[in-house]
Amino acid sequence: MGKNLKGKELGTGISQRKDGRYSARFSSNGKRVEKYFDTPNEAKQWLGDRRYEERHGITSIDNSLPKNMTVDMWFNAWFENIIFDLAPNTRRNYKERYERNIKPIIGNMNIADVKPLHCKKVLKQMDSEYAGSTIRQTYITMGTLFRTAMMNDIISKHPMDGVRYSKPIKAVDDIHYLSVEEQEIFLDTAMTSHNYRQYALILETGLRTGELIGLTWDNIDWKNRTLTVTKTLEFRHKQKYWRAGPPKTPTSYRTIPLTTHAYSILKELYDERSTRKESELLKQTLEYTDRRTGKIAKLIMRDLVFINYRTGEPEKNSSYDAHLYKLCDIAGIPRFSMHALRHTFATRAIEYGVQPKSLQKILGHSSIKTTMDRYVHVSTDSLNNAMKIFEKSSSKTA
Repeated sequence: MGKNLKGKELGTGISQRKDGRYSARFSSNGKRVEKYFDTPNEAKQWLGDRRYEERHGITSIDNSLPKNMTVDMWFNAWFENIIFDLAPNTRRNYKERYERNIKPIIGNMNIADVKPLHCKKVLKQMDSEYAGSTIRQTYITMGTLFRTAMMNDIISKHPMDGVRYSKPIKAVDDIHYLSVEEQEIFLDTAMTSHNYRQYALILETGLRTGELIGLTWDNIDWKNRTLTVTKTLEFRHKQKYWRAGPPKTPTSYRTIPLTTHAYSILKELYDERSTRKESELLKQTLEYTDRRTGKIAKLIMRDLVFINYRTGEPEKNSSYDAHLYKLCDIAGIPRFSMHALRHTFATRAIEYGVQPKSLQKILGHSSIKTTMDRYVHVSTDSLNNAMKIFEKSSSKTA
């Protein structure tokens, strides 16, 4: 078991050198390979890739591709062999940004010839037509693509060094969440809806939509009153099938204590499960790779918590959004998507005094910055209350 310079265990095959870099060692067929990385996560990722290749009899990418390759060749290898286990939405975003924005500029270039000026050109040509958030996604796609090329000895230097994008991403004020009044109106309107309990549960737990759809009864601990997130489920419209997968990131695996309302919602559903309509689709068992162990895990469809009452099948993400729009129109409030409910949960939590670090764990974020900058919004009522508190306190010292 390797350790860092402070004595903390890093895992088998990984250790920290005196110069601060991290060493990853792997042995196969009597041959030992050792590589050095700047961060422990990079070392773990490389080591995990090598172990996966050996376990599945896959020829190492280092040996299966020519050294003089194009960016397009590397993207295809990277997409199929390295990021195959990422969340479907993440893979889809990577592919879309590459096909639309990166490939036309540098796709045919030899990857070793790509320089910062070429990467900057990719971002510059997007400036007038794309939102800042899309440019940021392209920036992340290129950065990840070339970083893993370095890790696999395809290139010796990262061509994104010094490259930045200047167009601002969507302002926090533009991200929709419900005010207290809007939330009350929405829930009152949704009360007679067959999807009420789904919406209410997100407002009580902050679940992502895919986590809600993929929730199964084994995720509920009735004794300890908790909900554990271990998988997601989404409908692939292009291929016309349901796909199970791991949570978005390693930190998305989490256990959430249930409020009294959340517990009662789930208990009602559990008591009604024998009377609900179930389609033939629910006889399926879907397999996916557990991100924590690398082993195959299963999602038993008949154990899903939420099923469409008419079709007896899981509800598609797009169907939820379409239904929400109708409810918003009836309620007379601005339209919003399912993800806005997660934003609303985070905002209410902060307003009610939940500590940011606790909220970070509940939402499954790896960074407190993501929690505070992108998911927490201060309502006008909160600002007014804050100034009243300030005014009341300051008047005592006047």
